[in-house]
Amino acid sequence: MSRPRVLSGIQPTADSFHIGNYLGALRQWVALQETHDTFYCVVDLHAITLPQEPAELRARTRVAAAQLFAAGLDPDSSTVFVQSHVPEHPALEWVLACITGFGEASRMIQFKDKSAKGGADAASVGLFTYPILQAADILLYDADQVPVGEDQRQHLELTRDLAQRFNYRFGPTFVVPGPYILPGVAKIGDLQDPTIKMSKSASSPQGIIDILEDPDSIRRKIMRAVTDTDGEVRADEAAKPGVTNLLRIYAALAGEPVPSLERQYAGAGYGKLKKDLAEVVVDAFGPIRERTEKLLANESELDRLLAAGAEKAHRIAAATMARVRDRMGFLPPA
Repeated sequence: MSRPRVLSGIQPTADSFHIGNYLGALRQWVALQETHDTFYCVVDLHAITLPQEPAELRARTRVAAAQLFAAGLDPDSSTVFVQSHVPEHPALEWVLACITGFGEASRMIQFKDKSAKGGADAASVGLFTYPILQAADILLYDADQVPVGEDQRQHLELTRDLAQRFNYRFGPTFVVPGPYILPGVAKIGDLQDPTIKMSKSASSPQGIIDILEDPDSIRRKIMRAVTDTDGEVRADEAAKPGVTNLLRIYAALAGEPVPSLERQYAGAGYGKLKKDLAEVVVDAFGPIRERTEKLLANESELDRLLAAGAEKAHRIAAATMARVRDRMGFLPPA
């Protein structure tokens, strides 16, 4: 019996993924290799919806890919590739854009949020249409499931709507994907403002722990993390968001439930909790950082792995686009 196929992607818009990326996505992706036919891409086409320096984008794309392999993605088990290496992505995006209503696209919440920050006049057409490119990413590979958090549910619904619309108008072509709800993924908060989600776009440098960060820097940031004044180690989202955030990170990395940690640190104070948590984080990320550095030191091998992934992805994407062209009535090439 064939495994269900899953696809997901991550943007190369920083010099390192952070702990929220790791716990919310990367670690789950590694686990999915055991049960699913997994496709993961570094979505560099999505990255350019905001201005990028070319040399920086190229470097960050390699860093992102290296971290995926270093975190545990196996090139023999998963298809790992760079989005722009497969030209069918923008080709299908154009076809899907032509069956998407303007009003439908304008209701995407993330576009509203991102364009509101810089003003609608400064927002690019690419930012407006990137949920359609995201739909193309998914539909090209006949993905059965897509790992989603709350912020991506609307985009998956658009993907489903477009697949069903195309299938109705032109005949069965696309698999209509369903959500894969990631199990037990807690929101990781900013260390300096734990009421907001840890994010490269919203957090200050002191509020983020990066996977590739120097161990001493990780220790300093955790020791300076915002808590409160009563000194009691217990989870309480409303009254103690900082302590709750630290306990969540600890529980996720150490595999211990939060109530067990509360008992372990009863009466110990925040200093002991922070010191121990810092070592848990350093121990978790040290091997990933070392493997990433080793991969980046051998660019030709990293590029070979990505080329092999792109070749496999291209075979599937090309077959999908051949169906699309035939259904649409495009004249086949000679």
